[in-house]
Amino acid sequence: MGIHVYNTLTRKEEPLELISPGKVSIYVCGPTVYDDPHLGHARPAVVFDVITRYLKAQGHAVTYVRNLTDIDDKIIEKARQQNRDFKTLGGHYANRYHEAMRRLNVAAPDAEPKATDHILHMRDFISKLIQRDHAYQSRGNVYFAVESFKNYGRLSRRTVPSISSNFSVEQGKRHPADFALWKEAKPEEPSWASPWGSGRPGWHIECSAMSSRLLGENYDIHGGGADLVFPHHENEIAQSESLFGKTPANYWMHNGLVYIAGEKMSKSLGNALNLHGLLEIHRPEALRLFLLTKHYRHPMEVTHPALHEASARLSKLYRFLFRSAWSDAESGELGINRGALWTRFCNAMGKDFNFPMALSVLFEGIRQVNLVSGNSRDAVGADPACRAISLVSDIFFICRDVLGIAPEPSMDAWPYETETKLSDGKLQTATFRRAS
Repeated sequence: MGIHVYNTLTRKEEPLELISPGKVSIYVCGPTVYDDPHLGHARPAVVFDVITRYLKAQGHAVTYVRNLTDIDDKIIEKARQQNRDFKTLGGHYANRYHEAMRRLNVAAPDAEPKATDHILHMRDFISKLIQRDHAYQSRGNVYFAVESFKNYGRLSRRTVPSISSNFSVEQGKRHPADFALWKEAKPEEPSWASPWGSGRPGWHIECSAMSSRLLGENYDIHGGGADLVFPHHENEIAQSESLFGKTPANYWMHNGLVYIAGEKMSKSLGNALNLHGLLEIHRPEALRLFLLTKHYRHPMEVTHPALHEASARLSKLYRFLFRSAWSDAESGELGINRGALWTRFCNAMGKDFNFPMALSVLFEGIRQVNLVSGNSRDAVGADPACRAISLVSDIFFICRDVLGIAPEPSMDAWPYETETKLSDGKLQTATFRRAS
């Protein structure tokens, strides 16, 4: 079935035409590991996990790469504050991120490159950009020359003059918007040897080097949060296209950001909801379902009603799954041929992965099962038992294989109830044991 994808690069929905038929290559920007993950980090992970699952369910072979940024100003500063080695600090928070992803049932990517494991490739990338006059050395720094790339600003719809007005002129730069590919080493900071002196890579060059190394000069999809469009993804395109003569990815997909009381969720604003804390008081599947209740491109607001609505929908789904013998569905006794419900689900997902529409199809299927199970004959004269089995089979497949939502062994296994509300502009959640 056809899939249309909204491409940020062209600002329109386009049919997904793969470089190699039947194979999909995806690169998604992962976290910078200097602190615990928050709910905003969970959204791209869940979004692209479901997209990847759906593509596989459609028969595609998917190669999914999600990186870890393990060298960065924030990591260095936090390691200094805590008197810890930056690798130890980054490894700790990478493990915390992985644990949260496991609890959310986010499948591990096929590859998860760390920036510090690809310094050699980054240095080689930078050297070639210098050779092609797209970059220049200034003391121990190397900068990308934005004016050397005529298409700079194409992704974010910005022009170099408007971009430059937002940047101050640093000493050694030729243009205010030029960005660092290699940063000169500072005292007591981690550094690596290079032709330009000891230093470390800039953030943007990391993804360009790792994606091209693992997926090639041109791959199908590049994903990430909407806050990465500029400057990160804009700069990735500039670097890669300057070197290879082609855009690194054919489709650029960006998920909307998570907001609380109208403000973007971020650690700097102090309104980030710690993901591990949320997972202690909410079912992981409920949080996962909540993150699918908005179209992936749209921003989403965390509110008390929205969280409780997700929990209510999950309970409805669980009641249905348990009533319909989940164990039988898992063993394949309900059949493997996809039916009409799956077709409608695919029609929704084919419209730029419209999660809310796809979820409405799923819950409509539950309603239909309840209706036909109580009738001896349905409206078109089909055997209701056969029709119900087909619907149930599709529902199980969608929940387990595409949405990644599988119920716990017992509905009573979760002993907590939660109460969430906004207080002084911040979301606060109280937890208490359910009455026995």
